[in-house]
Amino acid sequence: MLRVALTGPESTGKTTLSRQLAAHYQTSWAPEYAREYLEKRGASYRYTLADLEDIAHGQLRAEAEAEIQAIQQDRPLFFCDTDLLVIKIWSEHAFGHCPEWILEQIEQQQYHLVLLLNVDLPWAPDPLREHPHLRQQFYRLYHHTLQEQLSHFAEISGPPSQRFEQACYHVDELLLG
Repeated sequence: MLRVALTGPESTGKTTLSRQLAAHYQTSWAPEYAREYLEKRGASYRYTLADLEDIAHGQLRAEAEAEIQAIQQDRPLFFCDTDLLVIKIWSEHAFGHCPEWILEQIEQQQYHLVLLLNVDLPWAPDPLREHPHLRQQFYRLYHHTLQEQLSHFAEISGPPSQRFEQACYHVDELLLG
């Protein structure tokens, strides 16, 4: 089973692109659990480190469910609309550190391909988004971390149609490999 994760800063189109890719490849996708979690609590909710840990557990469950669904559909891959790297970077930014178990999980959890979405799309206001002025800084953190981990990743940029084409190219290469 091939696992493809979409990662990157806020408002870079991860949800839109992961849905498009899942539809295109007729497979499942794991939605971003953080959105569901935080929407239930309301836009004014001040999350804690414990909340981020709950979100990480929820994201792992969503990925496991998407994998089971892909297996049941007899599909060779599935997509993850975010990954624990998002939790790591957010945790370090908001709380100065990331829980050790999340760091260990990131090391153990292997994606066959990670699509890093660039910040060249306009910021889309959303009550759950926090830092439009830090997107470039966060992008550099994602890029640096993926390089350090020696992850198989591809940078995705440009307007939405170009992003979809780039992502399909990399996924097709993965499927052929």
